Amino acid sequence: MDISETAAGRRGLSSTGLKGIALALMVLDHIHYFFGFTGWIPEWFSMLGRLSAPLFLFCVVEGFTHTRNRKKYFLKVYALSAAMSGVLILMSFFGLLVRPDGFYPMNGMMTSFAILMIVWQGIDWLGERRYFRGLAAIVLPLAWPLLLNLALAPFPALRLPLTVAGVVLVPTWNFSLDACLPVLIEGILLYLFRKNRLRQAIAFTIFDFLFFFVLVYVSLMRSQPLDFHWTQMFTTYYEWYGAFAGLIMLCYNGQRGSGHKAFFYAFYPAHIYLLYFLSWGLYHFLH
Repeated sequence: MDISETAAGRRGLSSTGLKGIALALMVLDHIHYFFGFTGWIPEWFSMLGRLSAPLFLFCVVEGFTHTRNRKKYFLKVYALSAAMSGVLILMSFFGLLVRPDGFYPMNGMMTSFAILMIVWQGIDWLGERRYFRGLAAIVLPLAWPLLLNLALAPFPALRLPLTVAGVVLVPTWNFSLDACLPVLIEGILLYLFRKNRLRQAIAFTIFDFLFFFVLVYVSLMRSQPLDFHWTQMFTTYYEWYGAFAGLIMLCYNGQRGSGHKAFFYAFYPAHIYLLYFLSWGLYHFLH
């Protein structure tokens, strides 16, 4: 954990320290994600893991805000997003490299980051009164899934190849927990309130709790009135635990820390595919 002294003498977590915490929690979450079929991994691995994505998102907001070269920063994230989207397409559309039980990883955190960087730049362009460019950068990435479907409607025979090209080449949000619209909204809130740490953490926490607890609770009460009990919000539907990441964000001391950028870029895809193929081998061994 990277804890450093700020210029004002305050201690706290640097960006590297926050990433280290997020990385450790992510690994716990993914161990449960990939090896949950064994029944050996406790549920609390994923409960703690709910804090990981918000912390990484917070660090990306800071990185994008302070980087000297936003284009280079975006291209690194975009390259990872495109590569991992390509692998996901091979699995979901063509069934390649899919585990015998039909499972394959749906991780799309890099896709969310790539989309958000475009939107954040659009927000800054609006602040500079570059309205057309700003609105385009905000609206087009968020509307892309709908625009893609509309564009493909007249060409049913070409739907598969064009969908593959559209999803791989253009970062596309979906309904997975890593790359869904609520995550993008959280990223926008973190960016809008980035100049006031307390308001930033409060805005994130309130939205996360309202969407992943209140909205989910109300939906389940209406759709499953006989099968759902409120205690399941703490044992089954615990995505809202990510709201507690707001408390850790308040510990940020504004310092970059030791960095290790290359390590964090490489670790995300490397550990996902390593854990996935280890789970595949274990599945074969058990079956």
